[in-house]
Amino acid sequence: MPDAAQLLDEMNDRSRDVFRNLVEAYLETGEPIGSRTLARGLAERVSPATIRNVMQDLEHLGLLESPHVSAGRIPTQHGLRLFVDGLLEVADLDQMDRQRIEQQIETKGDSDIAATLDRAGRVLSALTRGASLVLAPKHEAPIRHIEFVALGPDRALVVLVTADGHVENRVFTPPPGQTPSTMRAAANFLNALAEGRTLAELRAGIGAEIARRRQELDALAGALVAEGLAVWDDGGGTHERLIVRGRAHLLEQRDLGADLDRIRQLFDDLEAKRDIVRFLELTEGGAGVRVFIGSETELFSLSGSALVVSPYMNADRQIVGAVGVIGPTRLNYGRIVPIVDYTAQLVGRLLSAPAV
Repeated sequence: MPDAAQLLDEMNDRSRDVFRNLVEAYLETGEPIGSRTLARGLAERVSPATIRNVMQDLEHLGLLESPHVSAGRIPTQHGLRLFVDGLLEVADLDQMDRQRIEQQIETKGDSDIAATLDRAGRVLSALTRGASLVLAPKHEAPIRHIEFVALGPDRALVVLVTADGHVENRVFTPPPGQTPSTMRAAANFLNALAEGRTLAELRAGIGAEIARRRQELDALAGALVAEGLAVWDDGGGTHERLIVRGRAHLLEQRDLGADLDRIRQLFDDLEAKRDIVRFLELTEGGAGVRVFIGSETELFSLSGSALVVSPYMNADRQIVGAVGVIGPTRLNYGRIVPIVDYTAQLVGRLLSAPAV
């Protein structure tokens, strides 16, 4: 199928006008749009019969479809892609929206990044009436201390403190037969190696160290070391955290009635942290907002949802996380794009600001 630029070149002014007005009307109402409705909204005086002919041509191009016999038309996924890429007029961020984002996220005296990102998710969901996604950055500070705490026969806690004072606790299932002494031995072993290293650096060298110092660390303690580090791995070699807010907003969308089960499955997958790393992969093209519609990404192919997402950067201009909004494909893209863009920029500035 031709790309957006080629299709727009092939369309005359009337076809583009009809197509733009139809998509904008559909995004506003969620209903199929008929020729009479379009005739009233076009600047050019055109008969409904002429508009119907244009709509048939657009349907031939794969840009429109008719959900019911004798009904009006709605844009296809390809049509929405063409509209977003070539015809979407993105408005400036509304001043009230800007103030609300700043007031919600820039809380004085709170330098906790996790709390800042949680507030970002809440305000995105509230402003857009969609579901928000915030991917927190990996924590890469050098390790100060590691400790294992037995919670029961089959449960243990690993406590990790970084040089900047960040503390994380994870519960995991230790290898059988652990005792307080093997846990102390494992913690001492790790702490001797950990100084000045990040968790990723420690994990990279731990296997070789265990093999070389096997006599110092018996098999059980060695297994505990491996288990204790593995729980920080999150299955994908990363340590990101996904914040999902506003699930109810998406579920209450009236035009998604037939797809509620698929929407619920999408959120079950997200909350189980499946494919979490792919949110950063979606933004690899660099800074700026990207729009993904329906099956353009496997994450949303079944639910028929759309994702508006933007990366945020640290002080070194490296992409470390992303913020976004999920909604039906019938999103108000012109309003949501600048909201997501400004939120990502603000989060990046706060993340890069020197500690006071």
